[in-house]
Amino acid sequence: ITVEVGNAAHAEIALRNNVDVVWVGARTTVNPFAVQEIADALKGSDIPVMVKNPMNPDLDLWIGALERFHAVGLTKIAAIHRGFSDAYDKRFRNKPNWSMPMHLKRVWTGMEVINDPSHIVGKRDGILEVSQKAMNFGLDGLMIETHHDPDNAWSDAKQQVTPARLKEILDAIDFKKPLESEQPSERLNDLRRAVDHLDDQLLDILQERFAVIEQIGAHKREHHLSVFQSDRWKDVMESRTQKGIAKNLSQKFMKELLYCIHEESVKRQEKQLREADPVKK
Repeated sequence: ITVEVGNAAHAEIALRNNVDVVWVGARTTVNPFAVQEIADALKGSDIPVMVKNPMNPDLDLWIGALERFHAVGLTKIAAIHRGFSDAYDKRFRNKPNWSMPMHLKRVWTGMEVINDPSHIVGKRDGILEVSQKAMNFGLDGLMIETHHDPDNAWSDAKQQVTPARLKEILDAIDFKKPLESEQPSERLNDLRRAVDHLDDQLLDILQERFAVIEQIGAHKREHHLSVFQSDRWKDVMESRTQKGIAKNLSQKFMKELLYCIHEESVKRQEKQLREADPVKK
């Protein structure tokens, strides 16, 4: 039997009733004070604890919650990857952001990460696809919501599957783990070297771009122009996004990329203005 605990009282009740495993939900993970109270309540036990990722993709916050349980002497700890809030991605209830759980496994050697496809998809269709991706990415297990009468489930009814459907999903998944130790072929090594070279070129181009941005910032400072100019930003977003789509890059990727570049550009220009105006320092 496993149950979610949201505060110290929940944890104490779980221990008194010999619950086998507890987990901390995504909304609790974002609150270090609540996590610490739960950790203190579980101190001295050997109960396994699973910690869901926070609502937003904040790896440090996720690791911090796991560390609080480790610090009180609990050793049976696992992470649950249930996806992240994203107002712009309508394909998922919670965007998977696969790089986040994989990075956690790299940072915390030996940490098991369990995928929760039910919360990622938010509906019955797609659970198999996400489950298989989780296995392909080397995650360690699955948490799939199951109910004998999903339509009448008291919570998350749209993402519940029947036991019969759960068996179909599990039978269809290839659970073969990717081999970390497998030696890459010479062809793969050549392709990776090509990617490394292209990455170096990308970084050089970004460096050149931001050098021009700083010249623009100096010009704006000299002529008392505002850092953010909405018409220019709108034109850049629309024109660059369309150019990216024409080169087989997705609209979502282009927008996220341009937002990141624009944010860095604004920061560099604001820094120039602060350095020029002692009052703003």
